[in-house]
Amino acid sequence: MALLITLITCFVITLATSQPCQTPDDFVAATSSGHIMIGGLFAIHEKILSSEDFPRPPEIQKCVGFEISVFLQTLAMIHSIEMINNSTLLSGVKLGYEIYDTCTEVTVAIAAALKFLSKFNDSREIMEFKCNYSRYTPRVKAVIGAGYSEISMAVSRILNLQLMPQVSYESTAEILSDKIRFPSFLRTVPSDFYQTKAMAHLIQKSGWNWIGIITTDDDYGRQALNTFAVQTVANNVCIAFKEVLPAFLSDDTIEIRINQTLEKIIAEAHLLEVLKNVTFTDGGNSFHFDAHGDMNTGYDVVFWKDVNGHMTITKVAQYDLKNDVFIITDQETKNELKNLKQIRSKCSKECSPGQMKKTTRSQHICCYECVNCPENHYSNQTDMDHCLLCNNKTHWAPVKSTTCFEKEVEYLNWNDSLAILLLALSLLGIMFVLAIGIIFTRNLNTPVVKSSGGLMVCYVILLCHFLNFSSTGFFVGEPQDFMCKTRQTLFGVSFTLCISCILTKSLKILLAFSFDPKLQNFLKGLYKPIPIIFTCTGVQVVICTFWLIFAAPAVEEDLSLPRVIIRECEEGSVLAFGTMLGYIAILAFICFIFAFKGRKLPENYNEAKFITFGMLIYFIAWITFIPVYATTFGKHLPAVEIIVILISNYGILCCTFFPKCYVILCKQDTNTKSAFLNTIYTYSSRSADSLAMSHISLDSTHSSNTMANPSSGGKPAAWQKSKDLQTQAFEHIFKEYATSASKTWSRKRNLSI
Repeated sequence: MALLITLITCFVITLATSQPCQTPDDFVAATSSGHIMIGGLFAIHEKILSSEDFPRPPEIQKCVGFEISVFLQTLAMIHSIEMINNSTLLSGVKLGYEIYDTCTEVTVAIAAALKFLSKFNDSREIMEFKCNYSRYTPRVKAVIGAGYSEISMAVSRILNLQLMPQVSYESTAEILSDKIRFPSFLRTVPSDFYQTKAMAHLIQKSGWNWIGIITTDDDYGRQALNTFAVQTVANNVCIAFKEVLPAFLSDDTIEIRINQTLEKIIAEAHLLEVLKNVTFTDGGNSFHFDAHGDMNTGYDVVFWKDVNGHMTITKVAQYDLKNDVFIITDQETKNELKNLKQIRSKCSKECSPGQMKKTTRSQHICCYECVNCPENHYSNQTDMDHCLLCNNKTHWAPVKSTTCFEKEVEYLNWNDSLAILLLALSLLGIMFVLAIGIIFTRNLNTPVVKSSGGLMVCYVILLCHFLNFSSTGFFVGEPQDFMCKTRQTLFGVSFTLCISCILTKSLKILLAFSFDPKLQNFLKGLYKPIPIIFTCTGVQVVICTFWLIFAAPAVEEDLSLPRVIIRECEEGSVLAFGTMLGYIAILAFICFIFAFKGRKLPENYNEAKFITFGMLIYFIAWITFIPVYATTFGKHLPAVEIIVILISNYGILCCTFFPKCYVILCKQDTNTKSAFLNTIYTYSSRSADSLAMSHISLDSTHSSNTMANPSSGGKPAAWQKSKDLQTQAFEHIFKEYATSASKTWSRKRNLSI
């Protein structure tokens, strides 16, 4: 111990009176022999004096500016080596050291590195040039230092020649982690990357984005500034100003420096590969080198406080490199970190969710304005650079929205008030159909029912009305493919069958009361009830079949509306849809013509004028439907179709059956055989008179000089002829009715009045 004190005293005196290097021994700061030599590079002096000679001689100049803190680090290295030698850690092996003062100058450090690489136990102290240094034994086995990153980089490039381990205690430059350029470099401090990362993390955690930077004017400060600037930009933090100060040494405590140096010396006792895998503990903490040769020591987070005019430094947390978190030891320091959030350090007020940043003319990205997200855009975080676009097909968003809302699917629902009203009307129509069927069944043998074509024809027509009313239910509810295909087909076929039956009745009425022989012969040949019904309905079945095969209706979603999705039945083919409706219109028009011809038949049993009114209602409804259907969209489009179907169905049902029900229920005296025959006789008389007048007119055009004898007891020849025709018609009608009373009406003259 006394020897160490003497050595330190001499060492201090030598360093304090540093002289220019005259001999190689003058260059060495401290040395001690041993079996294994360890080199040391410490910036014990701040700088070297510039030579006043010109030209400048190539020599090492005098060092000035003694640094006590670095000197203590040097003593810590010597003390650590002596502790190892006095222990059983390396039994039988003595460690020596050779320490040089770099004077914070790269040139001096390189000169020392050349001595480290000189051959062991060679008095010439020169480095031999070899292509392979595997069997070469250098002067030292490992090097501790240097402090400054700039010096460590220069020295490491020389030591790489022999892959001599170099362990730095202060060099933190990020580039030194590159093991391709610095394969033998290790250090006991983290890289600047983690230091600046920890700073950026702390700033972000405090909620700041408007800061200033003060750094030193050296490689350490400049590289740290560049790395920190990149990391702050990644965290949306702006640098308001940068201040570069002259370089100065760290103010870390001496105890920390000694502990770090102790760790370095112990680690240097092994070769490079062993160093990379070594792990040791100190004070319960485990330390090791990572793949880049950096030590996982982390950082202390300290606060500088001005207390009564004195600056105090307080440790409040520790930064964990591996987990990127701050470790807080007690509640008081935790409150200190929380208080950082109360300090406002922002250029602009943060934008809330639903807004985005709009950069102002300022050069800093942290100075901005907050604008609301437009419609169909949203932002769900604070200070977002832009708003996110919603999927316009399925979602929407109002102005200043924080999320997208799913579009509501709309269709004519069962609980919709309009749907309920229309379905109620359809149900009422079905009840009417059932009531009419019951009335006709109970009055089967009355002239009114028989004149309607018989119970079978009435049942077919009523069944068609029942299906038409029922088809409206397929227009309500969530559209399905089956519903889309069924509703139009069911309506088209059933309505065509209904019109076909009414068409045969119109033709029958015209045939029964037509006294023109030519027209009567034509109508007799045309009147084939069953083939007519099957043919007319079959054509519609073919149309609907082709429609379902080649362009069937299907479910479709209209996504064009901003906030809703219209789920509807797409008809598949507008041409097929129009052909189906057009074909029904053609049949209705033919039926209208036939009914219009027989509108002046006997009133009590005349269906013709009511059929005419029913067809007119149908035409008015569907002519109105075309422009309304073309201009309506959304869930109300099926409602338009339902309304038109109901109007058409109610119009034909009421005009066809309600007058007959009125006669059956309210005018039972006219629903008898005698009343029926009287009506026929009256109509036949009027028809015969009309026919006689037409013959008189015809005779007058051909015989201008011939006139009837105006004797008081005589009649004109035309008048006598008309009376004969009247008698023949009456007898013919009476015979047919008398025959049908016991069996059925004659097929040739089956009246439908």
